Amino acid sequence: MAISAQAGPAVEACFLSSILEAVDLALSSAKRPVALHEPRFGARERELVMDCVDTGWVSSAGRYVTLFEEMVASAVGVPHAVAVVNGTTALHAALVLEGVRPGDEVIVPSITFVATANAVSHAGAVPHFVDSTWMTMGLDPVALDEHLQQVSERRDGQLFNRQTGRRIRAVVPVHVFGHPVDVPQLQALLAKYDLIFIEDATESLGSTWKGQACGTFGHSAVLSFNGNKIITTGGGGMILTADDQYARRARHLTTTAKIAHQWAFEHDEVGYNYRLPNINAALGCGQVERLPEMVAAKRALATRYMQVFENVSGARIFREPGGAASNYWLNTLVLDREFSDERDALLSMLHANGIQARPLWTPLHLLPMYSDCPRAPLPVAEDMFTRCINLPSSPFLSGERN
Repeated sequence: MAISAQAGPAVEACFLSSILEAVDLALSSAKRPVALHEPRFGARERELVMDCVDTGWVSSAGRYVTLFEEMVASAVGVPHAVAVVNGTTALHAALVLEGVRPGDEVIVPSITFVATANAVSHAGAVPHFVDSTWMTMGLDPVALDEHLQQVSERRDGQLFNRQTGRRIRAVVPVHVFGHPVDVPQLQALLAKYDLIFIEDATESLGSTWKGQACGTFGHSAVLSFNGNKIITTGGGGMILTADDQYARRARHLTTTAKIAHQWAFEHDEVGYNYRLPNINAALGCGQVERLPEMVAAKRALATRYMQVFENVSGARIFREPGGAASNYWLNTLVLDREFSDERDALLSMLHANGIQARPLWTPLHLLPMYSDCPRAPLPVAEDMFTRCINLPSSPFLSGERN
């Protein structure tokens, strides 16, 4: 599938056709159209959901909420898990619980789903964008260190942005598409600046860094169980922590801050009605039972993509960073820089052939509501946006049992 050295349009046409041929080969057993990522349910999920319907326990007071929390905590290897209605609310609550206050700045990557920055805004804080690295597709610790050296200063033991006068309170790295960030380097950097580490693991359930699960590196972490995630509750999220007191307060705050009582409705602070309904948790219990199988299937699909693209010129499949075992939530095709202008033509061709694909999220600093936020130079984020395409990544596409 190597591209010959032909003149302009001929080279471009050859490039596009070679990519389509490779993707077709990887997905040869899939019926068209092929969705980007879709869930798969079986008899077990149906059994548990129907139990909620038959018994009437469909809201957040049912037993499956606690069971789902216990199952996910066990799967990740963390003492506490608090189930909420989606990943955005999980991150919003985590930010508040970690002491982020209105007017603070929270460092996030510009390449991430908009919910990461939205949750910061919901907490009354200001997103502060820092660049990503091609090594992991996540936040770049080196770029972050260089940026903080230029713009930050300490006052009374706290870190401030000397340009805006606001306190820099926390960092929210994202394991983009399931690929772990450079955890050791980031942990050392956050200790150096005394910043809170809130781990956005919404895309990385089942991923590990040197054997340790994503979701266990920050003081708190958040997961998402949206319909397109590796396991789903339809809509749902979770807060993870090893801190007993933090977990108790997370459960209290996300349950409208209601004081436990047999019948009285007493609340001791402004809380959030964020708890996950029982019927969603039941679906999640059935899904998490199959998590190891789904991770294995998704890794097999990633391997298949890599194999078919080995001899394709002008593009490659992004591989997990060294030391990581990724869940490959969304497989990512990276175009060589000379073919970046062909991204949209390639997307059109794939869709025309029944293959759902998408570009990366628009970098958050380019969105109108975040265009005036503080930011470091973002050349890698903007480069990624022009060159990356997500390919169909449902676990059953590998042909593995799941």
